[in-house]
Amino acid sequence: MNKPLLVIALGGNALLKRGEPLEADIQSRNIEDAASAIAALTQEWRIILVHGNGPQVGLLALQNSAYEAVSPYPLDVLVAETQGMIGYMLQQALQNRLPDLHISTLLTQVEIDADDPAFSHPTKYIGPVYRPEQASLLAEEHGWSMKKDGNFTRRVVPSPLPVRIVELQAIQSLTASGHLVICNGGGGIPVTRSHNRLCGTEAVIDKDRSAALLARQIGADALLILTDADAVYLNWGQPDCRSLHHATPSDLKGIEFDAGSMGPKIAAACEFVEQQNRIAGIGSLADAAGILRGDKGTLICPSSIPTPSDIRK
Repeated sequence: MNKPLLVIALGGNALLKRGEPLEADIQSRNIEDAASAIAALTQEWRIILVHGNGPQVGLLALQNSAYEAVSPYPLDVLVAETQGMIGYMLQQALQNRLPDLHISTLLTQVEIDADDPAFSHPTKYIGPVYRPEQASLLAEEHGWSMKKDGNFTRRVVPSPLPVRIVELQAIQSLTASGHLVICNGGGGIPVTRSHNRLCGTEAVIDKDRSAALLARQIGADALLILTDADAVYLNWGQPDCRSLHHATPSDLKGIEFDAGSMGPKIAAACEFVEQQNRIAGIGSLADAAGILRGDKGTLICPSSIPTPSDIRK
């Protein structure tokens, strides 16, 4: 009997922790930790892995801007570059732990709507954190939009909703052949379609929304969103802040979460649970297995009290 299918959305901040230097060796160490947790899950699940790229794509944008002899590369090209870089590092780390499992990284384009209102309201954090005075200088120098992220400030870019995964059939074929597939990296390379032609676009798609779209379209049994927070919190930053361990989509409706971080994760998880009648978990990489059991993090279920039919093993 086939194992159930799990789509994992691995946050860019889980691979490069907030405030850490954007160094390749630091990312490699964090990816080793991620690979260890994901490899353990393969004992019970077939896995499709989607990764974020916020810190990494922001670093490439900074490096681009520093060399003025050529025009900076557009964001869609930078997303493609980070798909290759992070995909390679994850694939190698996983292959070293799972030598008998086929592991494939797929360069993935994701269609968006050219008229998406997100283009007028940038919310997606990319790049490192800055002190407010640094952020002001960079905004003035490069024309970037900046937004507070905790005690710091980061660059934000448009994050339109994913509409269609161009390489969906390839993902389905690889998964059916027993591959652990790494795809939709950074939410996917953002492209628009006109007269049946694809064109890259200046944006970064939210990887959680992209992972949820993939999970719905491929018929996954569960969606797991791993980030640098250990759970979903109500009243974050307030004295009465508290974590949620179990919730239904209706429990979370009407609650406002940060549009640049937890908001898309909640929306993605709720859409998947509502449409597929399956579970979605949100929490930290270290708690991955516990989240799916309902012991750690936040588990979003079709019913308020998770039952064995909610939690597929």
